[in-house]
Amino acid sequence: MLLFEQESFAIRGAAFEVYREMGSGFLELVYQECLEKELSLRGIPFVSQPKLGIYYKDEPLHQLYQPDLVCYEQVIVELKAVKSIAPEHRAQVLNYLKATNLKLGLLVNFGSHPKAQIERLIL
Repeated sequence: MLLFEQESFAIRGAAFEVYREMGSGFLELVYQECLEKELSLRGIPFVSQPKLGIYYKDEPLHQLYQPDLVCYEQVIVELKAVKSIAPEHRAQVLNYLKATNLKLGLLVNFGSHPKAQIERLIL
């Protein structure tokens, strides 16, 4: 059984719908706004660009992470609009997970063609 399988399926469905409607070629911020609208239409709870605390040896740091979305209070969703996902994009999501103690991240790339690219990253 996959971690947060139903939640992940719902988020992925919303992302694919945004891509189906918009296609590729827009800026990341456009896709973020569209995805927020689609998540709302589907009743998927999310917080847009939350400021998440980072800890070092259980001590909070002044620096904060700000992922694009956190859905269901437990899934980080990071959006990209690039030709292809690069190792540094995966590292970014894994760092978000490590710093926040969340377990699942979805890396969504709207810049690929012919469909959106979504990767599940688990810590």
